[in-house]
Amino acid sequence: MIDIIIIGSNGYMGKVLTAITADDPEIKITAGIDVKEDIDTEKSAGYPVFRKLADIPLPAGGDNGKPPDVIIDFSHPSALDDLLEYGKKTKTPVILCATGYTPEQIAAIEKTAEFIPVFRSGNMSLGINLLIDLIKRASAVLGETFDVEIIERHHRRKLDAPSGTAVMLADAANSALPYDAKYVYERESRRQPRGADEIGISAVRGGTVVGVHEVIFAGLDEVVELKHTASSRDIFAAGALKAAKFMAGKKSGLYDMRDVLAGN
Repeated sequence: MIDIIIIGSNGYMGKVLTAITADDPEIKITAGIDVKEDIDTEKSAGYPVFRKLADIPLPAGGDNGKPPDVIIDFSHPSALDDLLEYGKKTKTPVILCATGYTPEQIAAIEKTAEFIPVFRSGNMSLGINLLIDLIKRASAVLGETFDVEIIERHHRRKLDAPSGTAVMLADAANSALPYDAKYVYERESRRQPRGADEIGISAVRGGTVVGVHEVIFAGLDEVVELKHTASSRDIFAAGALKAAKFMAGKKSGLYDMRDVLAGN
């Protein structure tokens, strides 16, 4: 049995994660962390919910008074400092599912991975991670003469733009292109033709769109498009549970979904 703590347990993804965990005999949620109070959720979930990790007595979070095996964070970058500190103090692997981290926070994540296992992914979907591999292959073949543009669509409540997934896809393309690409996020102020070394990234927000990502390779008289559509956020929760099972007992280091899929 793998004991986990969920940060953001009262949020949408926390509730989805709680629901699908109920049917998984390998996973037990021992505590939740959320700044929002939701008594009904706490009662129905069957585990205590605290406002911050420091409120959980140490050692705690698991059966028989032991620390949790994994912490999953589906909350907000503002929770990162406390999470990393708690992870180091308890030697607990952490899974970071939030997006919008600053460069300084990413540096802190990488530093913490020297002491504990840290999993970070801008998207927990199996399909998106397959798309990343396809983008790398397409960029290696088409990148010399095709322009690369990325369009992402999300619901009206999403805070960060572009999405962390869109940046992941741009990084995947850039890693296989024959040049070091410049990321362009808007063209309104640019009264000039498109540069050959650019990757354009556009963000659309509206309605209840879960997530759509399109990568366009536009060449002379032909266009190749790679697209992923998420119809439910359940795919992200399922990916987080897969990562939790993978990360339990791992040695210190920085991991992502490629490691999970490869079983490394």
